[in-house]
Amino acid sequence: MSYIVALTGGIGSGKSTVANEFCRLGVPVIDADIIARQVVESGTNALAAIADHFGTSILQADGSLNRQKLRERIFNHAIDKLWLNNLLHPLIQQETQRQLTHAAKITTPYVLWVVPLLIENNLCNKANRILVVDVSRKTQLHRIMTRDNCSEHLAEQILAAQTSREIRLSYADDVLNNDGAAEALIPQIKKLHQQYLALANKFNSRIYLHE
Repeated sequence: MSYIVALTGGIGSGKSTVANEFCRLGVPVIDADIIARQVVESGTNALAAIADHFGTSILQADGSLNRQKLRERIFNHAIDKLWLNNLLHPLIQQETQRQLTHAAKITTPYVLWVVPLLIENNLCNKANRILVVDVSRKTQLHRIMTRDNCSEHLAEQILAAQTSREIRLSYADDVLNNDGAAEALIPQIKKLHQQYLALANKFNSRIYLHE
């Protein structure tokens, strides 16, 4: 059984940047966002179901999912959002569990589990420790609009669909502020890595003694 550090944060907070730094330190990373993209790749049953529900206009010319169009649709239609969540969440959780089980066989002391909706989906109890990447609302809006080329109105809707910054921070064991340059995170991440290694080794020692 691996010691699990859950990494979460609001959209635009820079979770991928943080996860990549942990990966460079040799930490196995399981990313729910990557899994979410994998389960709707071309040729999957999930993508076929989405096209059947929303119509083929939700697809790109090459048959892949038009993510921006889907995002705009579900944030303006609550029923469609619920339908999509009911379709994808079980698939994402199943693949996540498979990867966590596989990670437990790896000799590294801990695994980093990147979960944007950790709190919203009531998954906190599946992690040993929670790391929150935190940014200001102004930073989030700027990053969402720049990255997704979307309006401020849609960016506001996306933020409103997630839990508040205050609630997210209330669940945190550790917090990384990412309002500044990405380089400023590196020494903080290295320090957290050493902390997690120590915690994981203690955890794994207790598991070993009880086996």
